[in-house]
Amino acid sequence: MSRKLWAALGLVMGLGLSASACAQQPAPAAPPTPNDYTKDENWLCRPGRQDACARDQTATVIQADGKASVEAFKADPNAPIDCFYVYPTVSSDPGGNSDMTPDLPEKAVADQQFARFGQVCKLYAPSYRQVTIAALRKVMMGQASPGDGALAYADVLAAWKDYLTRDNHGRGVVLIGHSQGSHILLELIAKEIDGKPVQKQIVSALILGMNTPVDPAKDAYGSLPLCRKAGQVGCVISYVSFRADVPPPATSRFGKVDQPGMRAACVNPAALAGGSATVKSYFSDRTIMGTAMRPATVWAKGVEVATPYVELPGLVSAECVSNGAFDYLAVTVRPDPADPRADNIPGDLLVMGVPLKDWGLHLVDVNLTMGDLVSVVGTQSKAYAAAK
Repeated sequence: MSRKLWAALGLVMGLGLSASACAQQPAPAAPPTPNDYTKDENWLCRPGRQDACARDQTATVIQADGKASVEAFKADPNAPIDCFYVYPTVSSDPGGNSDMTPDLPEKAVADQQFARFGQVCKLYAPSYRQVTIAALRKVMMGQASPGDGALAYADVLAAWKDYLTRDNHGRGVVLIGHSQGSHILLELIAKEIDGKPVQKQIVSALILGMNTPVDPAKDAYGSLPLCRKAGQVGCVISYVSFRADVPPPATSRFGKVDQPGMRAACVNPAALAGGSATVKSYFSDRTIMGTAMRPATVWAKGVEVATPYVELPGLVSAECVSNGAFDYLAVTVRPDPADPRADNIPGDLLVMGVPLKDWGLHLVDVNLTMGDLVSVVGTQSKAYAAAK
């Protein structure tokens, strides 16, 4: 596949657009059968199970002087709030929409992007019939796509309604999504949450790897303000990430929106009020969004990493910036020749060894600030409980 085709495919995948936005779909033979989310097997993750969100999150922490320690991980089975997660475009199924049997990429991305939140919330993640990579590839090859974005949204909506009826019991909940998952959550917020009674139960919404349109004068998505201070609840954190020295090219759709007068939201989880701050990243050589890291990263010379995750304190910082039409999280790696640690981080989508600049660091949007996101949600949980 040509680099140009991959770039176009990456654009559509990253935006989480339904295939109908790009090509006319053939008329379906019959309406798809709705999913029954009262059946636990239709959930990728639920509390109390050994599932995709119960993977080991232990990390090796490597300091600038090369000293390493192990950071243990323990989920809280009695967490006072819930988290509801919609995963990004990763399905390797051959059809236009995925089936309801999670494949390796779907399980792996929940491990990468969601399992660590088990420290601060109970984890709910529905399986859903998302538009697949295969469907989007057909679109970019000029073929009619069998993918159905409306079906993907309908599944998540059904799961959300089941969660509210069967599991929520008035608890606070954090919405978490990435890419296609974030696209679906923005629609869910607009149609089912904003201005509705359930809005008072939204602790926050983490809309990651997605262009969230906001009115700069209101600094809000609909009536949900952006999170700008610690302990603020009922707010939104959203960003797309690029290397600071490789900003989005003019052709990129990440970091800008089409609506006149609107800007793409950018909230730095490590500095809610703005400015640059060191981020607490958790990197891994496990599968990232279904894309294996090859070769395995040497995180530090002379340090053997036996844990699933690695943390490199002080190596990476980030700041929300506005650059022309673009708003994004600018990520800076600060290598030190005397530092035995890696001088760079993974996250670029490579085609024949060349990074696709349109993507930025989309593959690790969530990994980049994972520690900060978990910390923010933990603080929000306490504030939500206190206010209640």
